[in-house]
Order: sequence, then C-alpha cells, then structure tokens
Amino acid sequence: MQQTVARSKTAGRNVGIQVERTDFISVPVTDLERSTAFYRDTVGLEQIGRRQWPEFQLGENVSLYLLDPTNIGQEFNGPHTAPVALRVPDVEAARAALEAKGVEFAGDTFDTGVCHMAHFTDPDGNVLMLHRRYAPRD
Repeated sequence: MQQTVARSKTAGRNVGIQVERTDFISVPVTDLERSTAFYRDTVGLEQIGRRQWPEFQLGENVSLYLLDPTNIGQEFNGPHTAPVALRVPDVEAARAALEAKGVEFAGDTFDTGVCHMAHFTDPDGNVLMLHRRYAPRD
C-alpha cells in the first residue's frame, strides 16, 4: 500500500505523520433526505450508511458522507466549491445518463490534454466532477 507522510519542521528536524489512506470526504448539506436521494437515486452511488450520517461508497477505499452541520451544533456556511472528482469509465456516457435524470452541467466537457472533466452540482451547490484520465502518468 502506498502511504503519504506529511512533514513539518520542528526544532530543525522533520516530524511526520503516516497517512494510510483517505477514509471519507464530508459534504455539507441542508436537507439530508433530499441529498441522500440525489446521491443514491440520481448519481447512482452505493449507499453504505444511513440514518443521521448517509454515506456512499466511492470506489475501493473512499466514501462520501453527507453532513448536516446543524446536527453537530454548527451552521451551514455554504457548499464546497472545490470539486469532488468522481472517476468514471466514460465521462460523456456518464454525463448523458445524469442529464437524462435532469442534472445540469456547468459548460461543456473539458479536455485538458490529459483527462476529460464535466462539472455539476448537488442540490446544495457542492461541486462534483465526472473525471477520466486518459494520458499515461509521467
């Protein structure tokens, strides 16, 4: 398993933590029921957690969980604006499937010369991206 070590300088020496993997991504929402339906029924993610903490599997090792900040004594301070990139086999096919369910995308599918990306938002404005890298890594 590949691991990442975060480092900082303390008294002239490197001190690091060992990160084994990312377990989950939190997405702030205002309506758990509406957002659960969007991620489960519209996007088609596998729901693995229910009740107060709806959770969805993203590939092999990361999950996305929905968080209503008011359930933990905080306020909803707006959506994530940096996209959660969802790797899909074919961006155009996935986009067409979501558009058929009423999802609106922000512009055309973008080809970076390395990957294809198509951006859309959930009901609270959190930015999501369909993504597929097609160029080999250096």
